[in-house]
Amino acid sequence: MGNVYHIPAMLPETIEGLHIHPAGTYVDVTFGGGGHSRAIMGELGRTGRLFSFDQDIDAYRNAQSDALTEDPRWQFVHSNFRYLRNFMDYYGVEQIDGLLADLGVSFHHFDEAERGFSFRFAGPLDMRMNQSAKRTAADIVNTYSEEELARVLYLYGEMKNSRQIAKAIVRAREKEAITQTEQLVQCTMHNAQCTINNGQIEVPTMMKKDMARLFQALRMEVNDELGALREMLVAACDLLKPGGRIAVLTYHSLEDRLVKNFLRSGNLEGTIEKDFYGNILTPFKLMEKGLTASEEEVEHNPRSRSAKLRVAEKTMHNA
Repeated sequence: MGNVYHIPAMLPETIEGLHIHPAGTYVDVTFGGGGHSRAIMGELGRTGRLFSFDQDIDAYRNAQSDALTEDPRWQFVHSNFRYLRNFMDYYGVEQIDGLLADLGVSFHHFDEAERGFSFRFAGPLDMRMNQSAKRTAADIVNTYSEEELARVLYLYGEMKNSRQIAKAIVRAREKEAITQTEQLVQCTMHNAQCTINNGQIEVPTMMKKDMARLFQALRMEVNDELGALREMLVAACDLLKPGGRIAVLTYHSLEDRLVKNFLRSGNLEGTIEKDFYGNILTPFKLMEKGLTASEEEVEHNPRSRSAKLRVAEKTMHNA
Protein backbone atom coordinates (compact mmCIF):
# COMPACT_ATOMS: atom_id res chain seq x y z
CA MET A 1 0.00 0.00 0.00
CA GLY A 2 3.11 2.19 0.09
CA ASN A 3 2.49 3.59 -3.41
CA VAL A 4 -1.17 4.40 -2.74
CA TYR A 5 -1.64 8.08 -1.85
CA HIS A 6 -4.96 7.44 -0.14
CA ILE A 7 -8.05 5.23 -0.32
CA PRO A 8 -11.12 7.31 0.61
CA ALA A 9 -13.25 5.79 3.33
CA MET A 10 -16.98 5.20 2.85
CA LEU A 11 -16.95 6.72 -0.63
CA PRO A 12 -20.41 5.57 -1.85
CA GLU A 13 -22.07 6.51 1.45
CA THR A 14 -20.46 9.96 1.46
CA ILE A 15 -21.46 10.77 -2.13
CA GLU A 16 -24.99 9.51 -1.49
CA GLY A 17 -25.16 11.63 1.65
CA LEU A 18 -24.25 14.79 -0.26
CA HIS A 19 -27.26 14.27 -2.58
CA ILE A 20 -25.40 16.04 -5.39
CA HIS A 21 -27.27 18.35 -7.77
CA PRO A 22 -25.69 18.25 -11.25
CA ALA A 23 -25.67 22.06 -11.57
CA GLY A 24 -24.53 22.69 -7.98
CA THR A 25 -21.41 24.19 -6.49
CA TYR A 26 -19.49 21.89 -4.14
CA VAL A 27 -16.38 22.01 -1.97
CA ASP A 28 -14.09 19.13 -1.01
CA VAL A 29 -11.99 20.67 1.76
CA THR A 30 -9.65 17.65 1.99
CA PHE A 31 -8.46 16.72 -1.52
CA GLY A 32 -5.69 14.30 -0.46
CA GLY A 33 -5.52 11.61 -3.13
CA GLY A 34 -8.51 13.08 -4.98
CA GLY A 35 -10.84 10.09 -4.59
CA HIS A 36 -13.78 12.04 -3.20
CA SER A 37 -13.26 14.92 -5.63
CA ARG A 38 -13.30 12.62 -8.65
CA ALA A 39 -16.49 10.97 -7.37
CA ILE A 40 -18.19 14.37 -6.92
CA MET A 41 -17.09 15.45 -10.41
CA GLY A 42 -18.64 12.27 -11.77
CA GLU A 43 -22.02 13.41 -10.44
CA LEU A 44 -21.83 17.00 -11.70
CA GLY A 45 -23.33 18.22 -14.95
CA ARG A 46 -21.89 20.68 -17.46
CA THR A 47 -22.56 23.74 -15.26
CA GLY A 48 -21.60 22.22 -11.90
CA ARG A 49 -18.48 23.38 -10.03
CA LEU A 50 -16.10 21.84 -7.52
CA PHE A 51 -13.44 23.51 -5.38
CA SER A 52 -10.90 21.16 -3.77
CA PHE A 53 -8.74 22.36 -0.86
CA ASP A 54 -5.48 20.93 0.45
CA GLN A 55 -2.62 22.67 2.25
CA ASP A 56 -0.06 19.93 1.62
CA ILE A 57 2.39 20.52 -1.24
CA ASP A 58 2.42 16.76 -1.94
CA ALA A 59 -1.36 16.83 -2.47
CA TYR A 60 -0.91 19.88 -4.72
CA ARG A 61 1.67 18.00 -6.82
CA ASN A 62 -0.62 15.00 -6.87
CA ALA A 63 -3.43 17.24 -8.13
CA GLN A 64 -1.28 18.66 -10.93
CA SER A 65 -0.88 15.19 -12.42
CA ASP A 66 -4.61 14.51 -12.16
CA ALA A 67 -6.93 14.52 -15.17
CA LEU A 68 -9.15 16.90 -13.20
CA THR A 69 -6.78 19.76 -14.10
CA GLU A 70 -8.13 19.63 -17.66
CA ASP A 71 -11.70 20.13 -16.46
CA PRO A 72 -12.86 23.78 -16.37
CA ARG A 73 -15.48 22.92 -13.72
CA TRP A 74 -12.75 22.11 -11.18
CA GLN A 75 -10.54 24.44 -9.13
CA PHE A 76 -7.77 23.32 -6.78
CA VAL A 77 -7.14 25.59 -3.79
CA HIS A 78 -3.72 25.15 -2.20
CA SER A 79 -4.68 26.23 1.30
CA ASN A 80 -5.76 25.12 4.77
CA PHE A 81 -9.54 24.68 4.87
CA ARG A 82 -9.75 27.17 7.75
CA TYR A 83 -9.61 29.82 4.99
CA LEU A 84 -12.68 28.42 3.24
CA ARG A 85 -14.66 31.66 3.48
CA ASN A 86 -11.75 33.79 2.22
CA PHE A 87 -11.27 31.70 -0.90
CA MET A 88 -14.98 31.43 -1.67
CA ASP A 89 -15.07 35.25 -1.53
CA TYR A 90 -12.01 35.37 -3.80
CA TYR A 91 -13.69 33.14 -6.39
CA GLY A 92 -16.97 35.06 -6.14
CA VAL A 93 -18.93 32.17 -4.59
CA GLU A 94 -21.67 33.38 -2.23
CA GLN A 95 -23.36 30.04 -1.53
CA ILE A 96 -22.56 26.37 -1.98
CA ASP A 97 -24.74 23.28 -2.41
CA GLY A 98 -22.55 20.92 -0.46
CA LEU A 99 -19.28 20.40 1.37
CA LEU A 100 -17.26 17.28 2.11
CA ALA A 101 -14.56 16.95 4.75
CA ASP A 102 -12.57 13.74 5.26
CA LEU A 103 -10.61 14.47 8.43
CA GLY A 104 -8.43 11.37 8.20
CA VAL A 105 -4.71 11.58 7.54
CA SER A 106 -3.77 10.29 4.09
CA PHE A 107 -1.98 6.95 3.78
CA HIS A 108 0.79 8.94 2.10
CA HIS A 109 1.49 10.88 5.30
CA PHE A 110 1.60 7.82 7.51
CA ASP A 111 3.68 5.80 5.06
CA GLU A 112 6.32 8.41 4.14
CA ALA A 113 9.04 8.19 6.80
CA GLU A 114 10.41 11.69 6.08
CA ARG A 115 7.07 13.29 7.02
CA GLY A 116 7.34 11.97 10.59
CA PHE A 117 3.65 11.20 11.13
CA SER A 118 4.04 7.58 12.18
CA PHE A 119 5.76 5.85 15.09
CA ARG A 120 6.35 2.92 12.74
CA PHE A 121 9.11 4.59 10.71
CA ALA A 122 12.43 6.15 11.66
CA GLY A 123 12.65 9.70 10.33
CA PRO A 124 12.59 13.40 11.17
CA LEU A 125 10.07 14.46 13.81
CA ASP A 126 8.13 16.80 11.53
CA MET A 127 4.34 16.20 11.23
CA ARG A 128 3.58 19.42 9.34
CA MET A 129 0.68 19.14 6.89
CA ASN A 130 1.80 22.43 5.40
CA GLN A 131 5.52 21.97 4.85
CA SER A 132 6.09 25.71 4.58
CA ALA A 133 4.84 26.18 8.17
CA LYS A 134 7.59 26.86 10.68
CA ARG A 135 6.65 24.78 13.73
CA THR A 136 7.42 21.06 13.70
CA ALA A 137 6.76 18.30 16.22
CA ALA A 138 10.46 18.47 17.15
CA ASP A 139 10.02 22.14 18.08
CA ILE A 140 7.15 21.22 20.40
CA VAL A 141 8.87 18.33 22.20
CA ASN A 142 12.05 20.38 22.66
CA THR A 143 10.60 23.75 23.69
CA TYR A 144 7.28 23.17 25.48
CA SER A 145 7.41 23.04 29.26
CA GLU A 146 6.62 19.76 30.98
CA GLU A 147 3.23 21.19 31.96
CA GLU A 148 2.46 22.28 28.38
CA LEU A 149 3.45 18.90 26.99
CA ALA A 150 1.25 17.11 29.52
CA ARG A 151 -1.68 19.36 28.55
CA VAL A 152 -1.27 18.60 24.82
CA LEU A 153 -0.99 14.85 25.42
CA TYR A 154 -4.02 14.82 27.73
CA LEU A 155 -6.27 17.03 25.59
CA TYR A 156 -5.40 15.72 22.12
CA GLY A 157 -4.20 12.20 22.86
CA GLU A 158 -6.54 11.56 25.79
CA MET A 159 -3.56 9.97 27.51
CA LYS A 160 -4.15 9.19 31.18
CA ASN A 161 -0.38 8.92 31.66
CA SER A 162 0.27 12.31 30.01
CA ARG A 163 2.29 13.67 32.93
CA GLN A 164 4.49 10.60 33.05
CA ILE A 165 5.15 10.78 29.28
CA ALA A 166 5.83 14.54 29.44
CA LYS A 167 8.32 13.99 32.25
CA ALA A 168 10.13 11.30 30.22
CA ILE A 169 10.37 13.62 27.19
CA VAL A 170 11.81 16.49 29.26
CA ARG A 171 14.30 14.16 30.94
CA ALA A 172 15.47 12.80 27.57
CA ARG A 173 15.82 16.21 25.87
CA GLU A 174 18.11 17.40 28.67
CA LYS A 175 20.69 14.94 27.35
CA GLU A 176 20.17 15.66 23.64
CA ALA A 177 17.59 17.31 21.40
CA ILE A 178 14.80 14.99 20.25
CA THR A 179 14.70 15.41 16.47
CA GLN A 180 13.85 11.91 15.22
CA THR A 181 10.75 9.75 15.59
CA GLU A 182 12.81 6.86 16.95
CA GLN A 183 14.21 9.08 19.72
CA LEU A 184 10.70 10.07 20.80
CA VAL A 185 9.50 6.47 20.74
CA GLN A 186 12.47 5.22 22.75
CA CYS A 187 12.37 7.90 25.45
CA THR A 188 8.66 7.32 26.12
CA MET A 189 8.79 3.52 26.30
CA HIS A 190 9.87 3.42 29.94
CA ASN A 191 12.08 0.37 30.38
CA ALA A 192 11.10 -1.31 27.10
CA GLN A 193 13.48 -1.25 24.17
CA CYS A 194 12.54 -0.45 20.59
CA THR A 195 14.54 -1.79 17.65
CA ILE A 196 14.89 -0.46 14.12
CA ASN A 197 14.87 -2.86 11.21
CA ASN A 198 15.27 -1.47 7.66
CA GLY A 199 13.97 1.90 8.76
CA GLN A 200 10.96 0.45 10.58
CA ILE A 201 10.58 0.97 14.31
CA GLU A 202 9.51 -2.21 16.06
CA VAL A 203 7.37 -1.37 19.08
CA PRO A 204 5.99 -3.97 21.52
CA THR A 205 2.29 -4.58 20.87
CA MET A 206 1.34 -3.44 24.36
CA MET A 207 2.88 -0.01 23.65
CA LYS A 208 1.31 0.66 20.24
CA LYS A 209 -1.89 2.31 21.49
CA ASP A 210 0.06 4.77 23.63
CA MET A 211 2.39 5.56 20.72
CA ALA A 212 -0.57 6.18 18.40
CA ARG A 213 -2.10 8.57 20.94
CA LEU A 214 1.23 10.35 21.49
CA PHE A 215 1.80 10.93 17.78
CA GLN A 216 -1.84 11.96 17.26
CA ALA A 217 -1.60 14.56 20.02
CA LEU A 218 1.58 16.09 18.62
CA ARG A 219 0.20 16.11 15.06
CA MET A 220 -2.96 17.89 16.21
CA GLU A 221 -0.92 20.51 18.09
CA VAL A 222 1.51 21.07 15.20
CA ASN A 223 -1.33 21.65 12.73
CA ASP A 224 -3.90 23.25 15.07
CA GLU A 225 -6.37 20.70 13.73
CA LEU A 226 -9.29 21.44 16.04
CA GLY A 227 -8.89 25.21 15.62
CA ALA A 228 -8.96 24.86 11.83
CA LEU A 229 -11.96 22.51 12.02
CA ARG A 230 -13.94 24.99 14.13
CA GLU A 231 -13.31 27.82 11.66
CA MET A 232 -14.23 25.64 8.70
CA LEU A 233 -17.50 24.44 10.25
CA VAL A 234 -18.66 27.99 11.00
CA ALA A 235 -17.81 29.10 7.46
CA ALA A 236 -19.54 26.04 5.96
CA CYS A 237 -22.74 26.79 7.88
CA ASP A 238 -22.76 30.36 6.53
CA LEU A 239 -22.01 29.30 2.96
CA LEU A 240 -24.45 26.40 2.59
CA LYS A 241 -27.71 27.12 0.79
CA PRO A 242 -30.97 25.96 2.38
CA GLY A 243 -31.16 22.32 1.29
CA GLY A 244 -27.38 22.13 0.90
CA ARG A 245 -25.56 19.34 2.70
CA ILE A 246 -22.37 18.87 4.68
CA ALA A 247 -20.74 15.44 4.99
CA VAL A 248 -17.91 14.95 7.48
CA LEU A 249 -15.80 11.85 8.08
CA THR A 250 -14.19 11.79 11.53
CA TYR A 251 -11.64 9.33 12.92
CA HIS A 252 -11.28 9.98 16.62
CA SER A 253 -13.52 11.06 19.49
CA LEU A 254 -12.25 14.65 19.80
CA GLU A 255 -13.09 15.76 16.28
CA ASP A 256 -16.23 13.60 16.16
CA ARG A 257 -17.58 15.19 19.34
CA LEU A 258 -16.95 18.67 17.89
CA VAL A 259 -18.63 17.84 14.58
CA LYS A 260 -21.57 16.06 16.23
CA ASN A 261 -22.28 18.94 18.62
CA PHE A 262 -21.96 21.55 15.87
CA LEU A 263 -24.31 19.76 13.47
CA ARG A 264 -26.79 19.14 16.27
CA SER A 265 -26.82 22.71 17.61
CA GLY A 266 -25.38 24.98 14.91
CA ASN A 267 -22.79 26.46 17.28
CA LEU A 268 -19.32 25.51 18.51
CA GLU A 269 -20.42 25.35 22.14
CA GLY A 270 -22.98 22.64 21.31
CA THR A 271 -25.64 24.65 23.14
CA ILE A 272 -29.18 23.65 22.18
CA GLU A 273 -31.45 26.66 21.76
CA LYS A 274 -35.25 26.38 21.70
CA ASP A 275 -38.10 28.66 20.67
CA PHE A 276 -41.07 29.64 22.84
CA TYR A 277 -42.79 26.33 22.07
CA GLY A 278 -39.79 24.18 22.90
CA ASN A 279 -38.78 23.46 19.31
CA ILE A 280 -35.03 23.13 18.80
CA LEU A 281 -33.56 26.02 16.81
CA THR A 282 -30.75 24.77 14.62
CA PRO A 283 -29.62 25.48 11.05
CA PHE A 284 -29.24 21.77 10.35
CA LYS A 285 -31.35 18.67 9.92
CA LEU A 286 -29.32 15.55 10.71
CA MET A 287 -29.32 12.96 7.90
CA GLU A 288 -26.66 10.52 9.13
CA LYS A 289 -25.78 10.29 12.84
CA GLY A 290 -22.50 8.41 12.85
CA LEU A 291 -22.55 5.82 10.07
CA THR A 292 -19.56 3.45 10.13
CA ALA A 293 -17.81 1.44 7.44
CA SER A 294 -19.15 -1.96 6.43
CA GLU A 295 -17.32 -5.15 7.35
CA GLU A 296 -16.46 -5.63 3.68
CA GLU A 297 -14.87 -2.19 3.45
CA VAL A 298 -12.89 -2.66 6.66
CA GLU A 299 -11.55 -5.94 5.29
CA HIS A 300 -10.46 -4.19 2.09
CA ASN A 301 -9.31 -0.98 3.81
CA PRO A 302 -8.52 -1.61 7.52
CA ARG A 303 -7.90 2.11 8.12
CA SER A 304 -11.60 2.79 7.50
CA ARG A 305 -12.42 0.95 10.75
CA SER A 306 -12.38 4.13 12.82
CA ALA A 307 -14.22 6.29 10.25
CA LYS A 308 -17.57 7.77 11.22
CA LEU A 309 -19.76 9.65 8.72
CA ARG A 310 -22.07 12.48 9.78
CA VAL A 311 -24.31 14.24 7.26
CA ALA A 312 -26.57 17.23 7.82
CA GLU A 313 -28.79 19.36 5.60
CA LYS A 314 -29.04 23.12 5.96
CA THR A 315 -32.56 24.26 6.81
CA MET A 316 -34.17 27.68 6.54
CA HIS A 317 -33.50 28.32 10.23
CA ASN A 318 -30.44 30.03 11.65
CA ALA A 319 -29.30 29.27 15.16
